[in-house]
Amino acid sequence: MRRTTTLTIGLLAAAVVVTGCGSEKKHAGPAKADKASPGTSASGEAKGSAAGAKGVSHQVVFEVGGTGTAQVMWNGNSNHFEQVTLPWTKTETMRLQDAELKVGVMVSVVPGSVQGPDGMLKPAPCTIKVDGKRVADNQDGKSPKPCEYKLKD
Repeated sequence: MRRTTTLTIGLLAAAVVVTGCGSEKKHAGPAKADKASPGTSASGEAKGSAAGAKGVSHQVVFEVGGTGTAQVMWNGNSNHFEQVTLPWTKTETMRLQDAELKVGVMVSVVPGSVQGPDGMLKPAPCTIKVDGKRVADNQDGKSPKPCEYKLKD
């Protein structure tokens, strides 16, 4: 049990370090404007800009299963780490622009530990869905790896 707890803490710490080095740039799309003003599109972006022409939005759903409470870290528009009640779901809209369209942006969820049927601690089950399609999971908690996916077009 101590080894599982140490492994979980180590995975969470490693994930914080890895995702903490990412960009703090917000990926949420701009608010929709009722009318386009001169020089802007209906979405409020400058006409002729590369971001306006090539920006793409995706709905990203992070899920962690189980019962009780657990520490969860997820990286979408920014990095988050908090105690949550399970099952837990978080939905974010991410807007990729410029180089992100080719290089991509890593999204991830690192679930904390939950008690398994045998009484031992194990990683909580996690999934990531992009635009309704499941793109990552940890095999119902059987894999100690976090759920992660490189979002790009």
